[in-house]
Amino acid sequence: MTKRDRSVSEDTKSSRHATKGEQTRQMIVEAAAPIFNQRGYEGSSMTELMAATGLQKGGIYRHFASKEELAAEAFEYTCDATWSMRMQHVDRNAPGLDQLKQFIANFVEVRSPVSGGCPLMNSAADTDDGNPLLRERVQKVLRKWSARLQEMVTAAVKSGQAKPSTDPKTVATIVIASLEGGVMISRLERNYESLRRIHEHLVRYIDRELAA
Repeated sequence: MTKRDRSVSEDTKSSRHATKGEQTRQMIVEAAAPIFNQRGYEGSSMTELMAATGLQKGGIYRHFASKEELAAEAFEYTCDATWSMRMQHVDRNAPGLDQLKQFIANFVEVRSPVSGGCPLMNSAADTDDGNPLLRERVQKVLRKWSARLQEMVTAAVKSGQAKPSTDPKTVATIVIASLEGGVMISRLERNYESLRRIHEHLVRYIDRELAA
């Protein structure tokens, strides 16, 4: 085997090892996501995480520098999966306010694909306990969510569907706060009636206050 052949072989092995490592890392994230989403950061023990992943503590920490890093990655994974489902039936070609209504309907009717409910609300409570990395990720997701809703409202204003005086950021804040509050009440009451009332209220708000 020539020097070049040995170099190619070593690069191939390195690539395979990296790919296997990435696959293991992703497996850990997917297994840990429902635990963190249901129990929170403090309530998720390493014993549970090891049982879910089938790895020892050292095996998990081979891929993550800390429990905080794993919790942050699991949060992002859960949010991405949830966001994809909530945007699944939103027609990007529809008028802005119609997209907003579709998103709200999806939020109310489509359950999170990861056990534990809405990850944004679940993890926001954890950020009060001195977890700066998770707090940063939660803020990032909140900004992303708000920005997407603002885009819908801005498009509605530009097309003449919404009143010129409509403030996209205010609308996004009202929608997010209403939906997350509805989730909290519905979880306490163990039914979705409050969340469905919020849905009806937001549709009336859009039709009466925003539509031109």
